[in-house]
Amino acid sequence: MEVAYRELTLGIAALFNDPVSGRGGLPALDRLLHLGQYALGVPGMALSELHTTGGAGRVIAATGTADWALGRPVQPEVVTAVLRPGPTTYRVELGAVDDEASDQMSSLGSRWILLHRIDLVGRPPALLGAFMPDDRPADADQLAVMALLGATVGRLYSERAGLPVQSTGDDLADRELFIAVTSHELRTPVTVIKGYADTLRDHWSQLDDKARREAARVIGQRSDELARLVDRLLAASTDTAVGTLSPGPFDLVEALRHAATNLPADLRRRFRLELPERLPLAYGDRATIPNVLTELATNADKYSAREETVVLSAGNDRRTVYFQILDRGIGIAPEQAHQVFERFWQADSGDGRRYGGAGLGLYLVRKTIERQNGWVSLRPRDGGGTVAEVRLPRGDVKRDAHASGEA
Repeated sequence: MEVAYRELTLGIAALFNDPVSGRGGLPALDRLLHLGQYALGVPGMALSELHTTGGAGRVIAATGTADWALGRPVQPEVVTAVLRPGPTTYRVELGAVDDEASDQMSSLGSRWILLHRIDLVGRPPALLGAFMPDDRPADADQLAVMALLGATVGRLYSERAGLPVQSTGDDLADRELFIAVTSHELRTPVTVIKGYADTLRDHWSQLDDKARREAARVIGQRSDELARLVDRLLAASTDTAVGTLSPGPFDLVEALRHAATNLPADLRRRFRLELPERLPLAYGDRATIPNVLTELATNADKYSAREETVVLSAGNDRRTVYFQILDRGIGIAPEQAHQVFERFWQADSGDGRRYGGAGLGLYLVRKTIERQNGWVSLRPRDGGGTVAEVRLPRGDVKRDAHASGEA
C-alpha cells in the first residue's frame, strides 16, 4: 500500500496540471476514481452526488465493476441507511443498499462497501464508495487513501470546478428558460409551414404537380415535428412527464427490432442492428421502447456525420437488461454527460446554435426509464463518439423476487 499511496499522491498532483481534468468536473472525478481503485486494489469505485432536496442522489462517476451503476438514482431510503454521523470513513454492508444493487455488487465480487462521506459546505454530502473484494477490515493505508480522495473531491466542489453536475432546481430559471426555448423552437416549423402554405395559396397555378406535392410533403413533415415538440413541452411541464405506465415482463430484443423498423427512413438507412438472438426478459413498459429508441437514435443521428453508422446493441447482466446506441459523432464532453438529461439543457445556446432541439428529448427519456426502476446514461465512446445506454430490471429476476416475497 505504501507504493500505491505514493503513486496516488503523484497522480492527484498530475491531475491538477492536466489541461482537461485540471478544470474539474466529471473528467477529474473519473480520473480520481481510477487512481483510487488502483491504490486500494479494489475491483470498483463509485461516487454519488446528493440532491439539494429530497435526500436522494445519483451515481455520477463509476469505474471497474461499478461502471454498470453510472447514472443510477440513489433513493432517499438508501441515503438514510448509509449516512452516519461520526468518522467520515466507515464500513457499509451490502444489505444497507437496495436488494437489486446488493445482488449485482455481490455477483461482481464485492463483499462490502468502504464508504467515505464528503461533507460539502452549503450542500448535502457526496458519497464515495470502494467495493471491497473480501471481508478483511480496512487498514490504515486504505483509510488514508479514502480520506485523500474525499478531500480532493471536496476541494473541487469548494472551488465549483465543474461541480455539482446536477441541476440546482431553480424554478424561476426553469420558467424563463421554458419561454426562451419554446419561442425559439416553435418559430422554425411554424415559419416553414406558413411559408409553404402561402406559396401554395398564392402560386398554385404557377406550380407543377411535383412542386405542389413537395410543398405538401414539407408541410406534413414539419407539422409532425411541431406536434411532437408540443407533446414534449406539455409532458415536460407536468410532474408525471410521461403519463401512465403499464409495467410487466417483455422481450426487449423483439421490442427493439420492432421499434427500429419504425424509425424515420433516413435514420433507418444508417442504423445497424447488432442484437443477440435473445435476452432474459426485461421488466418495464414495452410501449415506451419505441419513443425512447427514437429519441436516442435521433440524438445520435443529429450529432453524427451523414456517412457514419449508428449501432444498436443489447445485453444483460445478473440484475439488468440493457441496450446501447453507439455513434461516431462529435461526442459528449465528460463534464456534460449528466447535464444532457436536465430539462431544457443545451450544449450550445443562443441564436447561433448549430443543432436544433428544445432540450426535452433526453429529459423525457430519463423520466420515462426511471419510472420503470431503470436508468439511462451517456458516456464518451472509445475511439470517438457517444454511447447512450438504457438499463431496465430483468423480468425473470423481478418475477422470482415477487414469487419469494422479497420484492
